[in-house]
Amino acid sequence: MRAELRLWFDTPTCPFSFAALKTAEVSARAPQEKDDCRADAERLSHIIMEMQRCFVLRLCKELAPGNVSFPQFFLLAALDHNEVLTMSAIAQKMGHTTAAASGLVARLENLALVMRASAREDRRKVMVCITPKGSALVQRIREEMVGNVMKLMSHLTPAEQKAWLQIYTKIYSFCQSK
Repeated sequence: MRAELRLWFDTPTCPFSFAALKTAEVSARAPQEKDDCRADAERLSHIIMEMQRCFVLRLCKELAPGNVSFPQFFLLAALDHNEVLTMSAIAQKMGHTTAAASGLVARLENLALVMRASAREDRRKVMVCITPKGSALVQRIREEMVGNVMKLMSHLTPAEQKAWLQIYTKIYSFCQSK
């Protein structure tokens, strides 16, 4: 690849030169590769948005009967994963102020999906945990999601299924590190 770049850079049609760059190596992609990468990124962007729309619409239909919003569901899922979270941890996880997180928890508490209690060591610290009813809702939605993903995977070969998982795992790891 680098040899091809060197050959391209040495042609009269190339707007760049190694002399101007004062380097023997070029790490930038050739213009065609950049264009192809941009086109692929645009296509992936469109696909991701459409997939999110489909998943969100399906999730919305599942959540509507219980009058649970997306942020409320995401909080329930986080609580289902952890035993207990403080209001501060909830606010941080949700990207809200503590007051906004308190309102979110209050609505879930009114639906009997979570419970609040004061911490034993510090009564000012509010602890939140999911109820069996909240956990059942999360499990039902997760099972629905797993079923939908399995339907998608049935259209892929076993090798494509593994590749999809590897790619998504890599993307997920990158996102978690940010």
